[in-house]
Amino acid sequence: MIETIRYTADVVAMTPDGHVLLIERGWDPFKGHWALPGGHVDPGETALEAAVRELAEETGVQVDADELRLIGLWDQPERDPRGRYVTAAYLTVVPASTTAVAGDDARTARWWPLNDLPARLAFDHAGILAAAVRQLP
Repeated sequence: MIETIRYTADVVAMTPDGHVLLIERGWDPFKGHWALPGGHVDPGETALEAAVRELAEETGVQVDADELRLIGLWDQPERDPRGRYVTAAYLTVVPASTTAVAGDDARTARWWPLNDLPARLAFDHAGILAAAVRQLP
């Protein structure tokens, strides 16, 4: 059996005062749920380049590639109801004054306090976020 595997990049953008940037998904799956900014890695692009691009497209937040740190890879076979997706997740810490504006496929972009997150995040993003928090200095 040949399995199609799609490659994505997600970004945990945090502020030093303990907020994380989430987008409200404007499409299925998980339409209306909150998620980390991210998306498909385009042909000829690295996951790091995709992370920088997707963060800017979905939230307006601009970072340089050297401001992102790899958290890890998530490749559980059932992590996405659309099929097999493998994501490279990155962490960046930006100033607390950073403004976010929804763009691209995001319905809304909002900074959430880590101690008051939405009840359920899309996909396995709660696990990615938890891994990022564990890696903070």
